[in-house]
Amino acid sequence: MSAMPSFPMIAGSAGGALIASPSSALREQVEHRLNGRCRPVQQALGGADALVKLEKGDWQVLFLDRRIPDLATEELIAIIERRFPGIQVVMLDSDAGFLTDGGEETGQDSNLSEREAGPEAVPQEGVRGSVENIEIEKIAFEKIAVEYEPLPGMIGRSDAMQRVYRLARLVAPRTTTVLVAGPTGTGKELVARALHVLSPRAGRAFVVVNCAAIPEALLESELFGHARGAFTGAVQAQVGRIPAAHGGTLFLDEVSELPLGMQAKLLRFLEQKEVQRLGAAEVTRVDVRVIAASNVDLAGRAGRGEFREDLFYRLSAFPLELPPLTERREDIVPLAEHFLDCMAAAMNGRCPRLSGAAVRILEGHPWKGNVRELQHVMERASILVQSVDTVLAEHLYFPFERAHAHADSRALSCSARAS
Repeated sequence: MSAMPSFPMIAGSAGGALIASPSSALREQVEHRLNGRCRPVQQALGGADALVKLEKGDWQVLFLDRRIPDLATEELIAIIERRFPGIQVVMLDSDAGFLTDGGEETGQDSNLSEREAGPEAVPQEGVRGSVENIEIEKIAFEKIAVEYEPLPGMIGRSDAMQRVYRLARLVAPRTTTVLVAGPTGTGKELVARALHVLSPRAGRAFVVVNCAAIPEALLESELFGHARGAFTGAVQAQVGRIPAAHGGTLFLDEVSELPLGMQAKLLRFLEQKEVQRLGAAEVTRVDVRVIAASNVDLAGRAGRGEFREDLFYRLSAFPLELPPLTERREDIVPLAEHFLDCMAAAMNGRCPRLSGAAVRILEGHPWKGNVRELQHVMERASILVQSVDTVLAEHLYFPFERAHAHADSRALSCSARAS
């Protein structure tokens, strides 16, 4: 029996470890042997389960049993190499790795060829010994320079956005409910529209509901519709936003602002896929893909009782977090140039270039308003430039910084007068 000289080294803490095997004992042995060297550590029952977990997290290493029952290991490795470049794969070979209670090899198992030994040859329980007794083969894929195309309507090729593009393209063809989270101005609606465009529903309606902009008294009618005479002033029937999105996508922006009563009704719709208009007796089935967005910590609100936990879990079947602009600084200049180009095209003018000083200021700015703030700054700069071909430092204006500087100077002046 071949023995493994040493357990594979897990470098750093860039990601966790995933262990895929039909044998619970083998999974437990590997997890125990890791001994806290990486976090998190999760287990998968087979190849399909492993793929689902790989798509939902950041992983550094996959321990893969050759005896997975549902997918051919060669096929699974090819998928991993294509979708998740850079993940280290460690093959667990159980041909000669299982011991009897007395510590000797079971000759029957050890002599089975890989072709003859099916999933039934893998003991599910009662495996003895330690992971050092299991022959493994380490496969280190070179980090392939795979670059995902930006989503439709989006700019930027930073590492932070590459993760967004990859996850968005994985979930777009499905009907899975997506929760897009991120600070104000990061482009949540752009991502929602891209998910719709990349889905089989692209030719159908994309209906936007700003949950914070509709008065609470009108919200139920706006979402579900109402029959004629359902309330005072309802002189004609109205189709709600949800039925209007039938066959397409419903985007619930600022979903955190939904009143608790409306949250219960939305949850029922998500569970039953049925709507009932105000003042109507009939119930209508609706086929809608739901994408929600929030710029606040929705999980935190749910934990404090400010948002229904069951609705939160329903909406966050596939969470997608957008990074603030400060975490994707390499995208700032390309975004600024894109905005200048768009504004010049709209005015049939020549697109100015950014001066070195302007670039340094843009890259060093805190961007509390994120991409939306950058767009407004570049719009003002394009107006100030006029016939000049270059955006200079003096063309850049940051209202948020000026407002705070003005407030600070007033506070100092009042303090000086008081003293």
